[in-house]
Amino acid sequence: MTDADPTQYYAEQHSSPEPPLLAQLTRETHVQLLMPRMSSGHSQGRLLSMLSHLMRPRRILEIGTFTGYAALCLAEGLAPDGVLHTIEINPERESRIRRYVAAAGLSERVQLHIGAAHEVLRTLVEETWDLVFIDADKINNDRYFELVINQVRPGGLLIIDNVLWGGKVLPDYPVKPSDKDTLAVRAFNDKMAADPRVESVFLPLRDGLLLLRKVV
Repeated sequence: MTDADPTQYYAEQHSSPEPPLLAQLTRETHVQLLMPRMSSGHSQGRLLSMLSHLMRPRRILEIGTFTGYAALCLAEGLAPDGVLHTIEINPERESRIRRYVAAAGLSERVQLHIGAAHEVLRTLVEETWDLVFIDADKINNDRYFELVINQVRPGGLLIIDNVLWGGKVLPDYPVKPSDKDTLAVRAFNDKMAADPRVESVFLPLRDGLLLLRKVV
């Protein structure tokens, strides 16, 4: 990591340490799974934890669980009566997610849903979200945002991951018409910058995080 990204390494060395359980999950993810970079990782995980601690949310929604790393970070800041709902489309990941949620002592507070997000969200229409983390298929960022925004309380926070998309969203990057994901991320970022329903801050942390505070 020091050779590949010294700035990232420096940032991690000057952030609170990665909790042991999450460090174990990071090692397991890199050894056993393809595309381990999909996990939030140390510095992003500590940011998610801090934002959650500052908000003390009662209801958190995560779209795209992967191994559960981000879910565990977000759950650190839950209010005493808080619950986190997380949606994962791949059933092969369920056992690992549940194992780490149990190891964190959060089995009663983290509710895992296996299935397509747009279908699971239909079962959660009575919820009001304090904090939403969207980290699933990028082509559907806008779809997920529109599905949940009316359930986010005023002042609530939405966080969207991978909004830099490897730098492909930058104006001088040549994008082919067939690159639907990049075009979708670009369009979503532009829409959020102009959407009166939210205030936005774009953070170039790792692959980019977009923070949206609901105002209306």
